[in-house]
Amino acid sequence: MTTPTTLEDIVGLEYTKLGFFGEVKNKVAELQAANLKLERKQRKLQAILDGISDVMAIMSSNFTIISVNGLFSEIFKCENPEGQLCYEILKNRKTPCPECPIMTAKKTGKVCRQLLVYPIKNKKHQFEVSVSPMEDSNKKIFRFLFLMRDVTREKEFQEKYYYSKKMATVGVLAAGVAHEINNPLTSISGFSEGLKRRLPKLARCMEDDPESQELMEDFNEYIGTIINECNRCRDIVKNLLTFSPRKRIDFTPVNLKNLVTDVLKLLCYRLKQNHLLKIELKFDPGIQMVRGNAAELKQVLLNIICNAIDAVENEGRLQIYTATESRWVTLSVKDNGCGIAQENMDRLFDPFFTTKPVDKGTGIGLSTCYNIIKQHKGEISVTSKESMGSIFKIKFPNPEYVKND
Repeated sequence: MTTPTTLEDIVGLEYTKLGFFGEVKNKVAELQAANLKLERKQRKLQAILDGISDVMAIMSSNFTIISVNGLFSEIFKCENPEGQLCYEILKNRKTPCPECPIMTAKKTGKVCRQLLVYPIKNKKHQFEVSVSPMEDSNKKIFRFLFLMRDVTREKEFQEKYYYSKKMATVGVLAAGVAHEINNPLTSISGFSEGLKRRLPKLARCMEDDPESQELMEDFNEYIGTIINECNRCRDIVKNLLTFSPRKRIDFTPVNLKNLVTDVLKLLCYRLKQNHLLKIELKFDPGIQMVRGNAAELKQVLLNIICNAIDAVENEGRLQIYTATESRWVTLSVKDNGCGIAQENMDRLFDPFFTTKPVDKGTGIGLSTCYNIIKQHKGEISVTSKESMGSIFKIKFPNPEYVKND
């Protein structure tokens, strides 16, 4: 027999339900508040990570990107990298990199640091990479903190610093060598000129002897060779002296268009020999002057254009143009010649380095150019591919910025 339900029982049950729903409502409110607080913390943490000057990402053990900071997306031009494989985005590969630091960190269980190269905007950048294993509550590695710092400019500055120190040493040595060579060179050249002047008188004394006449012709040729080689040595010594410490040179306004025109006039005979060579000139109308020493800049441009002519065939093309790049004014010489071997690029501006035959080049020209442009507070660089040609770019401080500074 069932007990009849009273009104009090029904009311009590409803109160119990109301209490339960109230408790659930409070719990939901607490969870919503906790979620809101967690979202704020996540946004704050993301803002901190986005403010870090290093590229950062969290990776899984199978190379999947879990999360990144803003700089990662900015550098690698990827809006939603999460869920993608790191080697596809970083290296544009289909398989993991053989030097992968994640694999090393996973294997050793320790932080892995490497210097790696990644292609950014068609240019190779050097990055210091650090990969740290992340453990779960069971002390098992399940993720990796991936940090990258672009050290390309830092490495370039280091190379320039060491190169400058090397050039300073070469300069001191060059000054001493030039002085020691000049003295005997002057004697050899002077006595050779004296012998050459006396040869006609000696020849008249031996007019009746055919063998002596033939011998005199040989002497004349030998002495001419000695004088020519002395002049060549004198030019080398003159170029050597550009490496030695010098007094401050006077800078005046130099018109780049006039500079190029003057150099091409000097090369008119050589250009006539290469009559099929096409020369294209393009001058930025907004660029007129840079500050420098016209004679020395003419020497630089003459050297670079001569090298370009040597590199192209008769039907080659030479482009000379100016442009502005922020705080710089640039003068570029582009050719479609044989290009420069990759293994020679780092040594291109080293003193006495040349790929030309002994009688064609001394290896001082480009190092002299480097030294002169450095004295002008500028930069000189080259990009080249074999069989594709080369571009030599000279950068001068923009007079407008210098004036404003």
